[in-house]
Amino acid sequence: MKYALIIPDGVADEPQSELGGQTPLQAADLPNMDAIASTGIVGRTDNIPESMPSGSDVGTMSLFGYDPLEFHTGRAPLEAAAQGIKLGPDDWAVRCNLVTVRNGNMVSFTAGQIPSDVGAKLIELLQRDQCGSEVWKFHTGVSYRNLLLYRSRDGSAPFDRSTSTTPPHDIIDQAVAGYLPQGPGSRELRELMERSTELFAHCEANTRRADANELPATQIWLWGEGKAPAMPTFATRFGVQGAVITAVDLLRGIGRLLGWDVINVPGATGYTDTDYAAKGQYAINTLQEKDFVVVHVEATDEASHEGEVHEKVKAVEAIDRHIVGPVHEWLKASGDYRILICPDHPTFLRTKTHSHGYCPFAMCGTGIHPDSSDAYHEVQAAASPLVLDAGHRLMPLFFQN
Repeated sequence: MKYALIIPDGVADEPQSELGGQTPLQAADLPNMDAIASTGIVGRTDNIPESMPSGSDVGTMSLFGYDPLEFHTGRAPLEAAAQGIKLGPDDWAVRCNLVTVRNGNMVSFTAGQIPSDVGAKLIELLQRDQCGSEVWKFHTGVSYRNLLLYRSRDGSAPFDRSTSTTPPHDIIDQAVAGYLPQGPGSRELRELMERSTELFAHCEANTRRADANELPATQIWLWGEGKAPAMPTFATRFGVQGAVITAVDLLRGIGRLLGWDVINVPGATGYTDTDYAAKGQYAINTLQEKDFVVVHVEATDEASHEGEVHEKVKAVEAIDRHIVGPVHEWLKASGDYRILICPDHPTFLRTKTHSHGYCPFAMCGTGIHPDSSDAYHEVQAAASPLVLDAGHRLMPLFFQN
């Protein structure tokens, strides 16, 4: 049996006036997702426990069959795992965004999708500034996504589980003053954030962006702190060997922790300009070797963060055409299979942020008896009696006989 899970990140949404009162999923032309719905089952799942912040770290952990209330320790340690960074038992990882703040407001949580080469120069500048520190270490990632590590030398750390930070993508166009780190370790994080403003203001590669009317990174934003999680492998839980295709370090990190192969796809950007067709082809290639593949696409989430309703529709249509369609056709021609479509969380165009709430899912394949559904979208899912109040129960349903 072959299995495929395709995640259109953050695609679940509300009705949009620009779309005639339809959600992006309703308005989009999705013949392949609709075919899965009409030959299988549709339902809804709540991947984000009410007590936890909404984000892909929590949502995808649920989707993969792991209760985040039990296994989640923070977002940053998952991204550290993606980079092959080993955390000691008392070490902490902190997500380090390059952001643009103007007049005290969060203008861009990506510093205008800052190029990786410019981002690397800024992170190197921060690390040189901290070269005398035995405990604070900056690590370069991709574009605006980077890491700060606290390497404990004596078993102690400034943080604990009561430390509170805010994802910058949740405060777009808002004043940042009310969202600075709070609790244990917050003083140290704030000092590093303040120090970065001075360093970035004098970095030539950064100031050239401003001269070219591009958004410069004005500072770092620190959030998502946590220690390394302990998670049993996916093969241990479900008995299949898996792989993940994604352009996002967070998903790569979870994949490594679960024992999956991480498949790198040329042209996969983690943005709306990603190479959808390449992801679809690499998924098919991977299924020839593995029993299970996850294809994660960030583009729909990024469109929501930017409030671009038509870009969100275009992105999910590209996922349908270039990933869902080809993968499903290959599976049908290759024997017993199951395919599942589900986002990790809603991301509302109205708020430009991740949200709590139900996500629609559709699955079909061997042994799945069709219900009366005929389309894949939020309204169809809301009409279904199949409701999972804990998202980590969806994966066992997907694999059950």
